[in-house]
Amino acid sequence: MGDSRHNDELAAREFGTDAGAAGTSDAGSSVRARGDGVNDALLDASPDALLGIAPDGTISMANAAATRLFGVARDQLIGSDHRRLLKKGFRNEIVQIYRHLKERQEEPVPPREVYGVHSNGTEFAAEAAGALLESGNETQLLASIRSISHRKADTDLHEALSLLTATLESTADGILVISRDGKLSGLNEQFLKMWGIPPELVQGSEAAPVIRLVLEQVADPDAFLARIAEIDNDPASESHDVLDFKDGRTLERYSRPQRVGDRIAGRVWSFRDVTPRRLAQEQAQQAMTDLAAQAEQLRALAFRDPLTGLANRAVFNDGLAAALGAPRLKSVDVLLIDLDDFKEVNDILGHQAGDDMLVEVARRLRRCVPTADVVARLGGDEFVVLLTDCPDADDIAADIVRSLHVPVTISGTVLRPSLSMGLASMGHEEIGTNELLRHADIAMYAAKAAGKNRFIRFHPDMMTALVQRTDMLTGLQLAVARREISVAFQPIVSPRMGQVVQFEALARWNRDGERIPPSVFIPMAERSGLIGEIGAEVMARSLVRLAPWLSEDPSRSLAVNVSGVQLQEPDFAEGVLALAEASGVGAYQLVLEVTESVFFDPDNNLIKQLASLRETGARVSLDDFGTGYSSLGRLQDLPVDEVKIDKTFVSMVRTGRERLPILSSMINMAHSLGLRVTAEGVETAAQADYLTALECDSLQGYLFSLPVTGSRMELAIQQANEAIQALKGR
Repeated sequence: MGDSRHNDELAAREFGTDAGAAGTSDAGSSVRARGDGVNDALLDASPDALLGIAPDGTISMANAAATRLFGVARDQLIGSDHRRLLKKGFRNEIVQIYRHLKERQEEPVPPREVYGVHSNGTEFAAEAAGALLESGNETQLLASIRSISHRKADTDLHEALSLLTATLESTADGILVISRDGKLSGLNEQFLKMWGIPPELVQGSEAAPVIRLVLEQVADPDAFLARIAEIDNDPASESHDVLDFKDGRTLERYSRPQRVGDRIAGRVWSFRDVTPRRLAQEQAQQAMTDLAAQAEQLRALAFRDPLTGLANRAVFNDGLAAALGAPRLKSVDVLLIDLDDFKEVNDILGHQAGDDMLVEVARRLRRCVPTADVVARLGGDEFVVLLTDCPDADDIAADIVRSLHVPVTISGTVLRPSLSMGLASMGHEEIGTNELLRHADIAMYAAKAAGKNRFIRFHPDMMTALVQRTDMLTGLQLAVARREISVAFQPIVSPRMGQVVQFEALARWNRDGERIPPSVFIPMAERSGLIGEIGAEVMARSLVRLAPWLSEDPSRSLAVNVSGVQLQEPDFAEGVLALAEASGVGAYQLVLEVTESVFFDPDNNLIKQLASLRETGARVSLDDFGTGYSSLGRLQDLPVDEVKIDKTFVSMVRTGRERLPILSSMINMAHSLGLRVTAEGVETAAQADYLTALECDSLQGYLFSLPVTGSRMELAIQQANEAIQALKGR
């Protein structure tokens, strides 16, 4: 009912003014008013608020309970509109009561729920009932209003207690409440299950029987009791510790005071079973321990050539840098050695014969230069010797040529090794490590051109090779513009899923019909700063070519190699995301392969670039995993999602029956840190089976497919699938 005149008239019509009609109602729904004070006394004695309401909605009578309920004096109630005493939305309820009385006199009038408004503005829940009241020549309504706020409070309390009980019973934690006097105040079902306590044992309020059963289970009862005594001495304290059980379980124990207002009424104990987490931590620790036990072997692989046992390129570079940085030395000599026609040994006698030849050359080389600072194999059939403060470098070089040219029997065939050597020296002039090695390289090619099996000392006019390299750099600067840079794709398979899940994009350079090896032009591109332009070209072409294949399955991905030089570009991450968006490829389908050296660059911007890409869903893969000692020790601190085991380790698997704890430790450790593992260089079924048994996530290598052009991707997928099926049939 509104407050306008129109609504007043409507209310009057609802109540009606036909006294005759009202007089026909029976005694159950109508009351005759008396003119004396008897009714007033009876009305004031009622605990319910009673209001006489005239046909126009105004209050004609109010008892004492009404003044208390609404906080309005009786003389202010009488003559006012009763609807102002009700909350909006409930002001038509009195009319509904009256209508029920008028139209359905034979039916009882059920109370109606309303909300009243106190004079101070607060609202309260109530229920209203009524009866028709004959007064003079008109029919009024005698309305009875009773507050039911206490019922609402009881209902809310019951619901809160029900919610609390349901919460306690649904939690995985065991809950126990002990009062200040040591009595059981409450517990949940999970506590009984966790401690194996029979329900009948907690029927009473005594905590002693429960404590005895608890002490029988914990591994250190004395420490358990001592901790409880310590907490009892400080009731306001909170605690957190770990309990070990005799049966091998481990629980975390939390404790805090139970407060009622400002008073501490008891203590709440919470127990959580953390046994699975502890076991997982122990397994991860064991994997780390196993890895540490093989640290020396891994270190040897990182700094030694696995075939010959000589130092590797990294050791030589460090030694040369140290030698050139020490001014006390009178001279530094570099002897760069390349075997002549070594490819023919591999082609005619096989790779095993070639390996035997390299081992024998390494043995003779060590014998010739026992006092050398470093004797290293740079790769393939290339060796290098570092001499410092040596007065007879030329004599040593001549002795090496003579000693290595002695015949040797390989696979039943007598061979006479031949070598070409370049000798470069630093005297009193300053020279960089790269420049000195370049001089030795130029001299070595001069020795080959001079007839092989000899050494030649570098001199400034030997610049032909340098000119050729300069020409190559010039060509590389124009390679992108001339569209000479192409992309090859090599599939990566998931043994578990039995299908190709990823392609790695590989840069290729075709210059005037000649394919320049990536091992030649990629380092040149990095040194010259061209790698950014070439990398962007490879990324763009790869995304466009693979976009349809990637869109078919969100679990598929594209892996692209990223150089540390590219990451130094401040807008690298932004550019990658822009290329992905332009091609319709989600960032989550990108895998950026980086080498360990990226994470040791003093420029922290490189790490920030990778972090910003990972935030968009892109993944970071650590390439050549295992070839750097520090990558194994710091793996858990690196911002990577995957690791890629270097093919050097995969090649250790020959028959598939080897015991290679290095491989298993690497994979287990990566998995324990939540990282995926891909093995590259898989060439045989034995290697694939071995790695699959170690639960390696993905495999890549010639066994499944060579790198192919974009137009042959479907053929590569088919070949990979056939290889997978063949492995399943083994």
